[in-house]
Amino acid sequence: MDAQEGTQQSQQLILAHKVFLLKHRDVPDIEKVRLKDEVLNTVKSNDMTPYYENLVADKVLDLDHSALDSMRAKNEEEIKKLDEKIADAEENLGESEVREAHLAKFLYFIQIGEKEKALEQLKVSENKTVAVGQKMDLVFCSLQIGFFYMDFDLISNSIDKAKILFEKGGDWKRKNRLKVYEGLYCMSTRNFKKAANLFLDSISTFTTYELFPYDTFIFYTVLTSIISLDRVSLKQKVVDAPEILTVIGKIPHLSEFLNSLYNCQYKSFFLAFAGLTEQIKLDRYLHLHFRFYMREGAISFYRSREASLQD
Repeated sequence: MDAQEGTQQSQQLILAHKVFLLKHRDVPDIEKVRLKDEVLNTVKSNDMTPYYENLVADKVLDLDHSALDSMRAKNEEEIKKLDEKIADAEENLGESEVREAHLAKFLYFIQIGEKEKALEQLKVSENKTVAVGQKMDLVFCSLQIGFFYMDFDLISNSIDKAKILFEKGGDWKRKNRLKVYEGLYCMSTRNFKKAANLFLDSISTFTTYELFPYDTFIFYTVLTSIISLDRVSLKQKVVDAPEILTVIGKIPHLSEFLNSLYNCQYKSFFLAFAGLTEQIKLDRYLHLHFRFYMREGAISFYRSREASLQD
């Protein structure tokens, strides 16, 4: 996981989504064969011994003793090297080099899926870090750990920590990134109204590609807005938003879903809604709220129709 913003989604979050699909009963078996191979290849290429053991325990992957022993040996060798670099930095180099050495060990624990040791090493790295921006980058790493494991306590605590840090300073880019992280947390915990507001505030400044592509961000923004905003706000902030208009056509059924709701086209709305059901059911962050969203989506349509009659 990379603390810095980039243009590619985190490979670990991609892996987490594939594992989610492997466990999902609605994913066809033939698709699971491909997913299983991809998950195993990712785990092996990153020497993710602890994560592999968890997947074996969950019966997602089969136990391969040879692969396990090989990954474990590589882990031990790499951790030994990292510890030697830390010792050398502490004895011979400056504070910056010591921080970088501890950070490297922290990032390695993230890479191999060693959650508890990563969080322990995070505390060490935090104590070696002075600059607010660098502290914020560590918080973004902890947030990504939280989303990888869907650990909502860790996510919530990390968001609170970030807000405290921003009281001491921090640049607008990191503040805007935090809005998307918090929005994803709110959406995942069924606080759709707050999620919609945070997403809408981030449309023109979106840079959190490590979480998901921009198309996915727009998908979440539209879905949360439809069941959260009144008719006038939906028109101003979503239906007519240039940033949304440039992307929404690329996402199956979403444009029809939004516009038929606003235009009160009953048949078109529910046809589009039916088309979106699989995307929602197979979304790692939304699937637990599938029934709730289906109910609220229907209510939103009737609410919008009533409001249109009063226009």
